[in-house]
Amino acid sequence: MPFASNPYDALKGLSKYLRQFRGKTFVVKLGGEVLDEPESRRKVVEQIGVLWTLSIRVVVVHGGGARLDQLCGQLNLPIEKHAGRRVTTPEVLDAAKMVFNGVNTDLLAEMNRVGVPGVGLTGVDAGMIKARKRAPIYMGEDDGGRPRLFDYGQVGDIEQIDPTLLKHLLESDYVPVLAPLSGAPDGSIFNTNADTIASHVAAVLGAEKLFFVLKVPGLLKDVKNPSSLITFATLARLDEMEARGELAGGMLPKVAAIRHAINQGVQSAHLVSGVTADALLVECFTNEGAGTMIVKDGD
Repeated sequence: MPFASNPYDALKGLSKYLRQFRGKTFVVKLGGEVLDEPESRRKVVEQIGVLWTLSIRVVVVHGGGARLDQLCGQLNLPIEKHAGRRVTTPEVLDAAKMVFNGVNTDLLAEMNRVGVPGVGLTGVDAGMIKARKRAPIYMGEDDGGRPRLFDYGQVGDIEQIDPTLLKHLLESDYVPVLAPLSGAPDGSIFNTNADTIASHVAAVLGAEKLFFVLKVPGLLKDVKNPSSLITFATLARLDEMEARGELAGGMLPKVAAIRHAINQGVQSAHLVSGVTADALLVECFTNEGAGTMIVKDGD
């Protein structure tokens, strides 16, 4: 259903979506490549403001990878990624803390501009996201028969999420804005993939929808062709695409996050552009959508 030219007809058409989503929780993960463009960041936050105004409970999780790459380059720190996930030395972790704080503050400032009461957090706040250091990965044996291990460094795998603080904020009509850091009971701090955090948060909150806001229109058949958008997919189709090698890089942790969220009860996941005007709202409030909708199966 495209938006009608008559605003009252548009409201009538929207009413079924508003009834369906009022009071529900949406988790929106914003990619760093979108947030680094002030105009894109402004437009996405305006759309989040509309969702909040319509009594949809919104949790924002953000990345900051592109800005972290830039700072690491300036500091002559290694930029190393494996299967779409960053290797984090103690020095890179310090840089990540600086970057994520800056991205978080920029988002909160934009929310202030549109009248949305955002609250900046990390997974370390109130022990919200408990994680453990990722164990080294076995990579086979070297020529001498010794095991080769790949160590991600200060990267945390989520063990538990306590949703108490998030629920308190949502019930008080705030919008939590969560940076991708997690902690351990011994005081350790970890860099944790923002897609993974968004997925686990959506699952523990029983979210209706999980959104990934990207620089591209959604899931593409051909990553070099923006017009090859796949508008609807099931988990089985994602499995097939991954088996054929059609998913790579940063899309791999997103697909893993989508699988986790949907298998834990989130109704649908969406990949949508943060560059195209109003794409998030179109995806929410029209039949045609603007990106890719992913569900558990096609029934």
